[in-house]
Amino acid sequence: MSTQADAPASSADATRARIRELIISGDFAPGSRLRERELSQALDVSRVPVREALQQLEAEGFIDTSPRRGATVKQITLRDINELFDVRLSLEVLAARLAAQAAARGESTARLQHMMDKAEEATLRHDHTEIPLINTALHAEIVSMGGNSLLEYSMKPLLGRMQWLFTLTGHRDPQVQCAEHLSLCRAIYDGKAELAAALAFAHVELGREPSLQGLAGQLPEN
Repeated sequence: MSTQADAPASSADATRARIRELIISGDFAPGSRLRERELSQALDVSRVPVREALQQLEAEGFIDTSPRRGATVKQITLRDINELFDVRLSLEVLAARLAAQAAARGESTARLQHMMDKAEEATLRHDHTEIPLINTALHAEIVSMGGNSLLEYSMKPLLGRMQWLFTLTGHRDPQVQCAEHLSLCRAIYDGKAELAAALAFAHVELGREPSLQGLAGQLPEN
């Protein structure tokens, strides 16, 4: 049963998700100012959830705030992208290992299989809007499967940045990424923990160089 205390939190979460979506899509360009009053009118919410959403998005690395300019959309850099890959190499490898161990113990892989099916369908449709969304959800489900709450907490702010990365790197061949995801998921389904960890490492590292090369002309270095 929901309570009045629950409402602001859920409203802030929905507002955060919408503003984050507009940043990722490029509707709110890097450097653009995010004014509470304008956002509350555009999103048809009060300024309280907008203020909370902006604080959360700053913590997640989507916006910067300063006393003079207020909130502005962060200019993501090649250094940010490279650092994201570094962190993913550790956390996603652990997530894959834990997910496979959970499968080996008999935990259901049905949700992961469903998401992998959706990822394959989006790839076949060449749906470049859906692909970043479902790929992010796929990675999130692998984390969730492992059942490690601290890992989930650590990954939560990174998943939005991963979706931002996946959207920015739409030039990469989605069929290659889908094939890598499918191999990783099969290792998890089969409960092969070390194979899953190795495939997760390879998947992340293989994506680093083409992502950086593809973004070299679009993003500043630092």
